[in-house]
Amino acid sequence: MLASQATTGECGQACLSMPATIAWVSEGEQAKPRRRRGRGRGRRPVGPPPQLAGQDSGTGSGPAPSTDPPLTADPTASPAAPAPSAARPRRRQGSRLRTVHEISAGGLVIDGIDRPREEQLAALIGRVDRRGRTIWSLPKGHIEQGETAEQTAVREVAEETGIHGHVLAALGSIDYWFVTEGRRVHKTVHHYLLRFSSGELCDEDVEVAEVAWVPITELPRRLAYADERRLAKVAHELIALLQSDGPAALPPLPPTTPQLRPQTHSRASTRKRPSPDEASGEPRTNGRGSGA
Repeated sequence: MLASQATTGECGQACLSMPATIAWVSEGEQAKPRRRRGRGRGRRPVGPPPQLAGQDSGTGSGPAPSTDPPLTADPTASPAAPAPSAARPRRRQGSRLRTVHEISAGGLVIDGIDRPREEQLAALIGRVDRRGRTIWSLPKGHIEQGETAEQTAVREVAEETGIHGHVLAALGSIDYWFVTEGRRVHKTVHHYLLRFSSGELCDEDVEVAEVAWVPITELPRRLAYADERRLAKVAHELIALLQSDGPAALPPLPPTTPQLRPQTHSRASTRKRPSPDEASGEPRTNGRGSGA
């Protein structure tokens, strides 16, 4: 907008002086407060936009109303889905697995433990996995009610290999998780070093496919599990200590208490089935069957 200043000249006529300039800023260019991040951001409401200020139903200086029909919600349409941040996934009832804890014990039986390392033998068991491969490992089994870990190690070694041994020292413990029959099982296995005392290799246990005397120098290659290979290294150190300083130099056995309650066995069956040789009346004395 320009403003004029009237002056009177010599001619007596009214003259206009030079117009004065006034700064003029449109409404859209006026400074507005800056909106802070994270505020005022939400979903737009469903339906027509709100009526603009200064605009009434039929008259006013605002823009003319739209001739399009008003937007109405479709009664057959499904409701709008909630925002992903607002929706929380619900856990399915009954999908959480029950967790059980199992404790087992086993051992590494050494024959010729007082002989040179090249002449020492270890009793291993072989199980067949789902792919038909033979997996070699240390004999072990569940601690039954009323047994200590040492007693279980002696019993399980005898049941799975036919070998009887005497516990000398503890090798260590291994724990791992697995899922079976709708349960999450946390298993802990205590291992011991045993000296061979008597017996003959036999694989009458239904869960054992084969048993064998393996040179102790081949344990790192024959044992399938890395944890048991580490236990074999501990056994080598204990045997060296036994040969150099005698049984008194071995570390004392950790104290254990008898199992007070029966455990949940994760294996499918603990009942022994007769082997083909037993059904035919022929005895089995080693891990390769009769005649091997």
